[in-house]
Amino acid sequence: MLVIGNGESRISIDINKIQEPKIGCNAIYRDYHVDHLICVDRRMVQEALKNDVNQTSYVYTRDNWVKQFNSLRVRTVPPLPYKGDQRWDEPFQWGSGPYAVLLSAKLCKGSTVRLVGFDLHSTTSTVNNVYKGTSNYDSAEKRPVDPRYWIHQIGKVFELYRKRNFVIYQTDDWSLPDNWKFPNVSVDNVSNL
Repeated sequence: MLVIGNGESRISIDINKIQEPKIGCNAIYRDYHVDHLICVDRRMVQEALKNDVNQTSYVYTRDNWVKQFNSLRVRTVPPLPYKGDQRWDEPFQWGSGPYAVLLSAKLCKGSTVRLVGFDLHSTTSTVNNVYKGTSNYDSAEKRPVDPRYWIHQIGKVFELYRKRNFVIYQTDDWSLPDNWKFPNVSVDNVSNL
């Protein structure tokens, strides 16, 4: 199973050439078909339902928003597999990327989940996102998002799903966060995807 974030490290990858179930985030449907699309922003759900001509993907969003969309394609993101007492442990604080990784851990039929486009940090002074400056996204000039919540949340998935192997495809200059260093997590070069 392939989980696709929207970090700029994935720009050189033709996702259509990869023949396995795919989970993607937000506007990825504009460029590629994915089997499962995570949109925890209502505007992105509306956009995807209105513009996705294939209409074959399931669209996942927050539980309290599902009823707002009159579509059998809209489903609820999975419940968090743990209880925490920090703000970043609240389900509403989870973004599309962490929910995509969580869904992959639950749906994967094999033992390996592959991740691409989860850059976390920007290498510039602006936001790192393939879709920056487009509808429903931040301006291309906006400062990067603080990735601490993403790092914590995705790290919890890696920690709690130890029977899954997670391979993160990244550039050579990317560093694995300390709280992602589990025996079931490895990094490979994005060119090997």
